Amino acid sequence: MERTLSQAEIDSVFRNLREPDKGEGAPVAVAYDFRRPDRIAKDQLRAIHQLHDNFARNLASSLSAYLRAYVMVNLVSVEQLSFAEFSQCLPSPTCVVSLSLRPLEGAAVMEINPSLVFPILEMLLGGSGKAAVRLTREITEIEQTILDALFRIVLHDLREAWRGVSPIDFSIEARETEPQLLQILAPNEAVVSISAEVRIGDHSGMINLGIPSIIIKMLRQKFDQQWSVRKSVSNAEEQARMLRLLCPAQIGLDARLLGPSILVEDFLNLDVGDVLTLDFGIDRPLKLLANGCIKYSGHIVASGNRKSFAIEGLERPD
Repeated sequence: MERTLSQAEIDSVFRNLREPDKGEGAPVAVAYDFRRPDRIAKDQLRAIHQLHDNFARNLASSLSAYLRAYVMVNLVSVEQLSFAEFSQCLPSPTCVVSLSLRPLEGAAVMEINPSLVFPILEMLLGGSGKAAVRLTREITEIEQTILDALFRIVLHDLREAWRGVSPIDFSIEARETEPQLLQILAPNEAVVSISAEVRIGDHSGMINLGIPSIIIKMLRQKFDQQWSVRKSVSNAEEQARMLRLLCPAQIGLDARLLGPSILVEDFLNLDVGDVLTLDFGIDRPLKLLANGCIKYSGHIVASGNRKSFAIEGLERPD
């Protein structure tokens, strides 16, 4: 039987289409931005964070020795951005270089804030680096030449940090003072941004590194292999480190006849002529104690004009 819908029923149908049910289980539409960078896995980001955390610690030691001053380097963030967003976060003017990633194809970007560059230049030229004036001008060609040694140290520690994943030769390809002039990647191309804060006395600044996400994805399998064996390698390295620390330590050794015990009262009442029965057989081995703990069994032997202890066995703890 045909039925004609009323106007109220028609309005209700269109209202439901405009306002879908938002109850549990109802699908929710999310706007997708096709310009956003393709994301990499969170576990890989954590691995990159740990890798550059080691880089920050090594760089602090290297810069402290190079500048002969106490330098602190702290890893601030590891996140994924588009290259345009990464460039917009950099100050202008600044000290920025493009890095080749041989044998891999592509290029990375490294930037050192002027608030960090000029105090370092002052220290390298014989000053104290404690000037209160903050310079924001462009870096001259002579100053860029002086900074070559600084970049060599930073890139050396960066290569060493990445060596466990892949032997990448980070080297400088080009220099700029304006981040927008360094057009090595498309604006929408994804990069992994690594930011580290460097503090030298009263001065502090950032070192920012941008690595194309496609390079990180290409190394995904090597990251998985490196971190899967890291635990066993780290345990072996930790054991070797602990052994090196313990080797110079001294241990007190005592060879004892472990016989019966008596009360303190009886011990204090001993007098000349009293006899103690130790019940210790001649053939019974003595115990060698290391810092009060029984470790070996053996016998007293003659070694020239001295008495020595010949180890015959290892005592297992009960």
